[in-house]
Amino acid sequence: MRGIALLGSTGSIGTTALRVLDRQRDRFRVAALTAFANTALLEQQASRFQPSFVGLVRNGTDHDSRWRTGEGCLVDAATREDVDIVLNAVVGAAGLDATLAALEAGKRVALANKETLVMAGELMTATAQKSGAEILPVDSEHNAIHQCLRGETTKEVRRIILTASGGPFRDWTKEEIASATREEALNHPNWKMGDKITIDSATLMNKGLEVIEARWLFGFDADRISVVVHPQSVVHSMVEMLDGSIIAQLGVTDMKHAIQYALTYPDRRANCMPPLDLSQLSELNFEEPDTGRFPCLALAYEALRRGGTAPAALNAANEIAVAAFLADRIGFGDIFRINKSVLDAHSRENADSLEAVVRADREARAAAERLLAAPVAAGMIPSG
Repeated sequence: MRGIALLGSTGSIGTTALRVLDRQRDRFRVAALTAFANTALLEQQASRFQPSFVGLVRNGTDHDSRWRTGEGCLVDAATREDVDIVLNAVVGAAGLDATLAALEAGKRVALANKETLVMAGELMTATAQKSGAEILPVDSEHNAIHQCLRGETTKEVRRIILTASGGPFRDWTKEEIASATREEALNHPNWKMGDKITIDSATLMNKGLEVIEARWLFGFDADRISVVVHPQSVVHSMVEMLDGSIIAQLGVTDMKHAIQYALTYPDRRANCMPPLDLSQLSELNFEEPDTGRFPCLALAYEALRRGGTAPAALNAANEIAVAAFLADRIGFGDIFRINKSVLDAHSRENADSLEAVVRADREARAAAERLLAAPVAAGMIPSG
C-alpha cells in the first residue's frame, strides 16, 4: 500500500483528490495532510483518513502530536519515510520548496502546482533525473498529453496542442474584457476551481503558464507547443505526429480522472465517473486564441523564449496582480499591464539554482507592489 502526502488538502484539487483516495483505500493510504488555514475542514479530513502527519501552514490552536504548524510543515510532509507519492495541490509559489524536497527524496510527485515548473522547471527536472523521482502532471491538459505520449517517442512528435476553454470572456470584445468585474471573471463556464486559477483562466495566463510547464514536462520548445481554444472542454489536449496523425485524449469534465491517473500510473483502474457518452456530443469546436484580446498568453510565450528566471518573474508578478484584482484594487485589464511592466524590467539570470529563482520571485513581487502603490504613474488609472 502506497503512502500519499496531500499538500493543500482543503482546496479544490485537494478535496477532489480525497474523494478519489476514499475509493482507493485498498491501494493507497493517506499518510500526511496539509492545509493553509482551513482548520475546521482539515480536522474533518484528519478524522476521516487518520493520517500520521497533519500540517497547518498558518499557526492555529494546539492539536495532538500528529500536528505541525508553520511553513515548514509542507517540506516535512513531503519527505516523510511513509510517503511514496506527494500530491502537491498548493496554490502559487508556496509549493516550490516542498516539490524540490520531494524530488530530492526520490518521491513521485503528482503535480497540480504548475508554478513549480513555471518558476524552476530546469532545476526540478534535473533534480528528478538525478534522484530517480517522477513528475506526473495533474493539470488535465498535461495529464492528457502524458496519456497521448504513452508508447510514442519524442522524435515522432511534430507538436503538442494544449486545449483552452476560452474562459468566461471568449466572445467578449477587448473593451468589455478590460472592464470586467470580479464576479464576471470568476464565472467560469466549464470548471469549478479556486479563485486564483479561475482568474488566470479568464486572462488565458493559466494557459500561458501551462505552455511553460509543458516545456519542462515533455521537453519541447515554445515553437512546438500550441494552444487551441476548445469551449466544450471535452478534448483535454492533443499530440500531432510527424505523419499528420493527431492523438487526442477525451473525457468528462472532471478532475478526478487526471488525479487518479497520476496516482495509479502506469496502471489504469475503474473510477466513480460515468464514461463519456459520445452520442451526446453535438459538436466539438476549435479556434485559434486571440492574443489581441488575451495578451497574457503571448506574454507567457515571451517569458518562455527569454528563458532563465523570466518565467519566475512573470509568475510572481501575476500572483500579485491577480490578488490585487480579487481585492478590487485594480481593474481586470491592469493584470496584463502589471505583468508586462515587471517582465520588461526583469534582469534575466540562469534558473539553475533555487537561490536565483527565489531572488527573481522576490524582486518581481516587489516590482509589482511598487506599481500597485503608484497606479497613475504606471498607466493603470487615467490621471485626468
